[in-house]
Amino acid sequence: MQKSGYISLITLFSIGGILVGVAALIITLGIMNGFETEVRSRIIGFDAHIRLFDFDKEPGLANYPELISEIKQIDRIKGCAPFISEICIIRSEKPKTIVLKGVNLEAEAEVSKIKEYLVAGEFNFGEVPFEGDIPRPGILLGRGIADRLVVDIWDKVRLISPVGLSITGGPVQEPATRQFRVTGIFESGLSEYDSKIAYIGIEEAQDFLKYGGNIGGIEIKLDDYEDAQFVADKIIKKLGPSYTTETWLERNKTLFSSMQLEKWGAFIVLSLIILVAAFNIISTLIMMVLEKNIEIGILKAMGASSKSIMKIFLFHGLIVGVIGTTFGSILGYLACWSQIKFQWFSLPSDLYFIKALPVELQFVDFISITLASLLISILASIYPAWKASRLEPVEAIRYE
Repeated sequence: MQKSGYISLITLFSIGGILVGVAALIITLGIMNGFETEVRSRIIGFDAHIRLFDFDKEPGLANYPELISEIKQIDRIKGCAPFISEICIIRSEKPKTIVLKGVNLEAEAEVSKIKEYLVAGEFNFGEVPFEGDIPRPGILLGRGIADRLVVDIWDKVRLISPVGLSITGGPVQEPATRQFRVTGIFESGLSEYDSKIAYIGIEEAQDFLKYGGNIGGIEIKLDDYEDAQFVADKIIKKLGPSYTTETWLERNKTLFSSMQLEKWGAFIVLSLIILVAAFNIISTLIMMVLEKNIEIGILKAMGASSKSIMKIFLFHGLIVGVIGTTFGSILGYLACWSQIKFQWFSLPSDLYFIKALPVELQFVDFISITLASLLISILASIYPAWKASRLEPVEAIRYE
């Protein structure tokens, strides 16, 4: 009787281990999915889904209005916008290297949500009159750039163009410089953008960066960002091989690959909790085989086959797995649902770009975790079940 109670206690520990492991996996993967979705939505909201370039022409694309009209005829395209992008130096009291982006106000609103990220000022690149100073063209800065330069709305900054600089020892022209006035500050929550990108009007960029009437490329927005590669291939097929495209996923391939790798790493590490519980299942079933030695012998003497005995112990291990997995899934789901609904765990706004811990439940994760848990439980039951099925009835009941 005492031994049976001990076996029951180990069985409860096995169920508890599987329960904790399954719940931990669901919660952890839910949080990682939430962060990945949040980052993806901000990247897609800030940047275009596809960029089109022509590297055979210097500088940039000519006759782009006709090119945009041709691109818009392709299905699934919602908007197009011309842009120029170059590395420049910006300085106020301190210098900083940035990516200067020239855009058209109306067209840019079709391909990105930059206006939604404004935290100060306005989305305006027109010349800004100021008391005691001549009008200056407007510039929009990321929060990281503004903080680094210690500037605010209506302050002046100076841009230094790389055009004319030489790294080959040839003749060096005087680099172009121009003063701008800060008309807006944006904050996307992603340092990759907030600390590196500044916007000016595309006409101003064409003049300052010596593009003439050309542009650097065309940004394209789709009705579904998941179709970016498919539509990019259609664009190249339509325009010809002299053009090249870059999708949002290609631009951020390293980031999302590392996030996917972390997700798999978390899945494997947390599965070890279930694996520890599986060893409890093995020990429980082995002790049960030893305790039920006589009963197994009697069953086999009465005609029970080895296969039937094996099924009994496999079923016992499966029941432990099913109970632990079911209650673990319920616990994990409730924890994730409550965070989504009530946002119990908040995040400091000065360190993170979101207010609360993001959680996203994905059906495929539930299926993967459930199958992995049940598979481990069944595998843990195979050896004890096989051991019980190999028991000889004569040896089992000899001393009874």
